[in-house]
Amino acid sequence: MTADPATGTPAPTTSATGTSDDPLLQPFELGSLTLRNRIVSTSHEPAYTELGMPKDRYRLYQREKARGGVGLTMIGGSAIVSKDSPAAFGNIDLSTDEVVPWLSAIAEDCHDEGTAIMIQATHLGHRSSNFAGDWLPLVSASRTREAAHRSFTKALEDFDMDRIVADFAAAAERVAAAGFDGLEVMHAGHLLDSFLAPWLNDRDDEFSGEMENLIKFPMRVIDAVRSSVPDDFVLGIRMAVDERRKDGMDESRATEILRTYTDHGIDFLNLNVGMINSDRELAEAIPGMGTPSAPWLETCRRIREAIDMPVLHAARIADAATARFAITDGCLDLVGMTRAQLADPHLALKVAEGREDDIRPCVGANMCLDSIYTSGSATCIHNPATGREADLPQEVPHDVTSGPKHVVIIGAGPAGLEAARVAAVRGHRVTLLEADDAPGGQVRLAARSQRRRDLIGIIDWRVQQCKKHGVDLRLNTFAEADDILGLEPDAVIVATGGVPDAGYPFREQGPSFDVWDVMDDRLRSKQRVLVFDDHGFYPALDAVERLARVGQQVTYVSPERTIGIDVGSMNSPAYLQVFSEFGVEVRLGERLAAKPRIEGKEIVAMLRNDYSDRETEVVTDAVVVDFGTTPNDEVYFELKSQSSNRGATDLEAWVRGRPQPDLTAAVSTHAGAVAGAEPTTSTIAEADASFALFRIGDAVASRNVHAAVLEGLRVGMGL
Repeated sequence: MTADPATGTPAPTTSATGTSDDPLLQPFELGSLTLRNRIVSTSHEPAYTELGMPKDRYRLYQREKARGGVGLTMIGGSAIVSKDSPAAFGNIDLSTDEVVPWLSAIAEDCHDEGTAIMIQATHLGHRSSNFAGDWLPLVSASRTREAAHRSFTKALEDFDMDRIVADFAAAAERVAAAGFDGLEVMHAGHLLDSFLAPWLNDRDDEFSGEMENLIKFPMRVIDAVRSSVPDDFVLGIRMAVDERRKDGMDESRATEILRTYTDHGIDFLNLNVGMINSDRELAEAIPGMGTPSAPWLETCRRIREAIDMPVLHAARIADAATARFAITDGCLDLVGMTRAQLADPHLALKVAEGREDDIRPCVGANMCLDSIYTSGSATCIHNPATGREADLPQEVPHDVTSGPKHVVIIGAGPAGLEAARVAAVRGHRVTLLEADDAPGGQVRLAARSQRRRDLIGIIDWRVQQCKKHGVDLRLNTFAEADDILGLEPDAVIVATGGVPDAGYPFREQGPSFDVWDVMDDRLRSKQRVLVFDDHGFYPALDAVERLARVGQQVTYVSPERTIGIDVGSMNSPAYLQVFSEFGVEVRLGERLAAKPRIEGKEIVAMLRNDYSDRETEVVTDAVVVDFGTTPNDEVYFELKSQSSNRGATDLEAWVRGRPQPDLTAAVSTHAGAVAGAEPTTSTIAEADASFALFRIGDAVASRNVHAAVLEGLRVGMGL
């Protein structure tokens, strides 16, 4: 095996018979189960359930990973076993027999593709809401309050323990009856863990004091689950081995506990580091962009050497080279690449086929987690097909049967690049025009943030794929309507993005800057800067951080009741840390009341409180405003009347990723009916037009990267 010169990691070779010596692709014996490779999608909850049931959306999501070659997929992050463990984030409900046929369908699909399947079962304990489900009181080892879901608990009583142990056993029986290969008991941060945490357990009964007492209840659960399933059913534990606090779990205690658990039938450890009690701790436990790759591998190595069971771990292991190192260097037996497979569920297959350059990279944006709370289910920031497998393909087919079209795309931001990639893979001839000297649009600008530099992977991968599939990318090309028509396109896609919206009453030129100016370092000479955020998303927070880190005095103003209201809990802690460390002044519930005025060398900003109407003046050296973007849509409207569809789309076909029907006749008829007269010369020109016109991304409205790439995929599939 040769070494990769860039990483020093052994590079796989494949024999003529198709067998591979890639360590990632080697089979592994897990209990009585033989996995086809070492790659795992660990338990997580994408919130694709319907009333707690993992129906078709859930099934198709898991099936795609199985088709993509993963050795083991684990579903149901925090699947609930009891009524007083209500679903906090779309959890699967294992407390009812209704779940069995839905689980069976998933198991059958995965087994048909050669993938083993397990599920995680838990009682959430304090980590839920007593205002969800049946509004039952939450329970924990002792009375406490969990910060994230904001509910108080009661201390478990003896009858509660008996019931919950029985609930775990019944849930395990259902999982086994559904044909699953195994189950993972969730220990970390949930009910079982509350007995071992001194800040959560202040009991004075037999479940307090020495370690043998603290693990009595977890042991009852483990024994009940083990006895309720067949002998060849694989049983794992997901547990934090180092909670990174003085009075928390450490490696020594964890090793002692795990040795006991092994004696009671636990077959593997899914290793966690850190805690999940608060937004900050959760973000540290599931590290995202701007953090080191695979930070806990040395911890994994030490634990693996100290216990007699296989070790599985997933934390920012985002690429095949890092995963390969984790196996070959003895850190892990099985490598979890969970977010990486949300980004590309065919990761394992592409490794096996020697197509690692085709793997869509996970950039660590953690939108997959944040979107569960902001939009109701998991979405990858730049894989729009994840969770939409019923309609959109994970692997774009080469399927143009009616002859390739010439597709001209204006704008090489994420929307334009995705549209170009998809159209080219399908077999169309694609010309991509970009006014700037580099592709990327607003993503390239956002990637100037120290924290979000990994976002550039969204662009780099698409540029590489466009080149691979023959896209004619022309930079430094400002395309006007005549230039576009001169290319004789069959379809034109306007993906020109947006420009900063100066916002009313600041549209006229005045002493205000936008967040793009900050990221371009045009305000370095300004000592005091007021940032007014009426967008509530990343750009204003990135601007604050860029200013604060070079020593500028920043005042953050927003009409919202919290900082960056649309930045989720996985990413907001890092920004809040910056606000505190650099002394950013925060003024919430206030907005700019008038255009800032110039007084000598200073700027005076008038702020009005939305609740009291109280007005105050702030003296500063510059005012930065963020109102999102306004569409850069001039060329679209210049082309609209000359296109066959006047820019219209069939929305049903659009959202299903299906070809757009011929709208020419419908548009022509509609135009005549509106006019109340015979078709005019203009209408006839529309009917005779030779190209269809589409508009996507921020050229339509100010949104986000996911919306842009989603529309790029949809329009590419609709051609």
